[in-house]
Amino acid sequence: MILALSVGILMAGAVYLMMRPDMFRITIGFVMLSHAANLVIMSAGGVSWRGEPFGAHDDTTGAADPLPQAFVLTAIVISFSITIVMLVSSVIGKPGDATRADDDVSRESPRRPDADDVDELYHELAPDARATPEVGDKTR
Repeated sequence: MILALSVGILMAGAVYLMMRPDMFRITIGFVMLSHAANLVIMSAGGVSWRGEPFGAHDDTTGAADPLPQAFVLTAIVISFSITIVMLVSSVIGKPGDATRADDDVSRESPRRPDADDVDELYHELAPDARATPEVGDKTR
């Protein structure tokens, strides 16, 4: 009962924090969510009958099931790495990154310059130069 209550409180706190616009709070919510998931995985291994990790050497029936422990260890490593990535993005990001609307970002592709743009740029860079040489002109 205590384990289920702990998972419920962690999940509620995680959902609350992950709905906030601040990236640091989202990260803390993710950490709480990963802890709740780890508790659920450990409880799937059977809390009431779990014995010592290493039972008697001759009797292995009383030993704990190593599979949920291996899953939780893997989940801890994965959640730690994702937490580091989220913390780095919360430090590097700007305060309004999580709440910025998609309308602020221009999705237009840049326009390719045409021949008039190239001629204009050429004359801006070399104003005393003569007109653009013709294709067959070899006097350059």
